[in-house]
Amino acid sequence: MLQRSAMMHMGMLQDSEGRVHYNLGETKAAIDTLSMLKAKMTGNLTPKESTMLNGIISELQLQFVKAPSRQRALEDQVAESEAVRETFTNPQEGPSEIIADEEE
Repeated sequence: MLQRSAMMHMGMLQDSEGRVHYNLGETKAAIDTLSMLKAKMTGNLTPKESTMLNGIISELQLQFVKAPSRQRALEDQVAESEAVRETFTNPQEGPSEIIADEEE
């Protein structure tokens, strides 16, 4: 559950309504909670459980570092699609290229 929450708040998973969220504070809290649980359960986990938990925490930490660039890329993509949509819905107001005649 904490892994899924962290992944959702890093924009890696969509919520139940299909939206993507970026909330790195929530992500950090989930990763910190998993790390705290790992520390508290030292000696009570099987080697397989310990390996799995270490892998989950490591992967979440790696994705946490990459999350801001993913967020910027998504925001750029949304802005670009908005500009294209504006061009087709309101051509007079949308972005345009000026083509100058070389002879003028």
